[in-house]
Amino acid sequence: MSHVSLRHGWTAAALAGVLALGLAACGDDSSGGGGGSDATIRIGSSLPLTGEFSQPGQAAQQGYQVWQEMVNDNGGLLGRDVDVVVKDDASNQNTIVSDYNALISQDKVDLLLGTFSSLLNLPASAVAEKNQMLYVEPAGGSPEMFSRGFKYLFFAQQATADKQGKLFAEYLAGLPEDERPKTAAYPTIDDPFAAPNVDGVRQILEAAGIQTVYQETYATDTKNFDSIVTAIKAADPDVVVHGAVFEDGVGLVRAMLKAGFTPDWLYQTTAPSLGKQYADAIGPENTEGIMFGISHAPTADTPGNADFVAKYKEMFDGQEPPEDAADAYAAGQVLQAAAEGVGSIDDQAAMADWLRENTVSTILGDLTWNDDGSPNGDFLIGQWQGDSVQFVLPQEFATSDELIQGWKPGGAS
Repeated sequence: MSHVSLRHGWTAAALAGVLALGLAACGDDSSGGGGGSDATIRIGSSLPLTGEFSQPGQAAQQGYQVWQEMVNDNGGLLGRDVDVVVKDDASNQNTIVSDYNALISQDKVDLLLGTFSSLLNLPASAVAEKNQMLYVEPAGGSPEMFSRGFKYLFFAQQATADKQGKLFAEYLAGLPEDERPKTAAYPTIDDPFAAPNVDGVRQILEAAGIQTVYQETYATDTKNFDSIVTAIKAADPDVVVHGAVFEDGVGLVRAMLKAGFTPDWLYQTTAPSLGKQYADAIGPENTEGIMFGISHAPTADTPGNADFVAKYKEMFDGQEPPEDAADAYAAGQVLQAAAEGVGSIDDQAAMADWLRENTVSTILGDLTWNDDGSPNGDFLIGQWQGDSVQFVLPQEFATSDELIQGWKPGGAS
């Protein structure tokens, strides 16, 4: 059985040379390493295993590992074993460009899988597009991703970032007037995924008469959130909609608890989806009622999900898979479907065309795409209830009989 190879990111001294080599290689054979028909199919990815995005990056690596194991256990891809080669981009845009150039021109990978975050997928997908290689990304829903006319880019989730909080916003906007929040605050990390996600929610809430009393963007390297929380607390919003990744999502909650500020509602992007890591970081007693956009739940009755969850638990100490692991697994499913649909990995333009014309059943449900590679489905809303994450919206996909009204942190002073 193949193992997942981990190669570390390039040093700064080598970066310029790698970039130059990568640009020169753009006209090379886009099918990658190739090899004989019985050779292992090598699939390249670079993930943020260290740095700002390391938590979701490591979860995505686990998802790729589970996908690789399950594919190989079931006879491989087109009858060939797969080997996912992962580099560490350290959450750095320059490093990820050199990583994908190296995967193509030096490691000679046959196929590509994407990285975590729109921030990193924006430059990485441009490398794939230049080399005419299919690029299926597990996490990178910024609308900007799909405004460049790319033909090889596909997002393996249900909706782009600007639509991921839609059902949450519509739920609050539709509450009876005496229950509806009157004011809202929007702190947001400077990130191309988080910003449109929060903005999409804000537009719906403002249209419903919910007044914006705080709206600020902070730098990605922000570590201390005390002054931000002081300003938000002074504005006294009923609901906080936080555009976050992981560390900043945890940091803001900790700062709110420290300040004794617990708004009626708390919605965050990304961070609450990281399961036990998130709960342990803010205290399990403080998760109750936190809401977020979500693509996957371990309890979801979607094709192959039970098998995925069981395999993940087997490989990772009985833990339930976080959302980013599931998204990465689904990206592998999409790549696999394209290869099997065409019957070959030699023509990646044909694989991209196949995805535009077909529905792919994944553990996230059925996925379809627009011509620009953006998905055309609906995102789901999750909520922390007790010690687990539940789907709460839309009702037809709910895994819980109730939606908890508001954030109820047990550790707040």
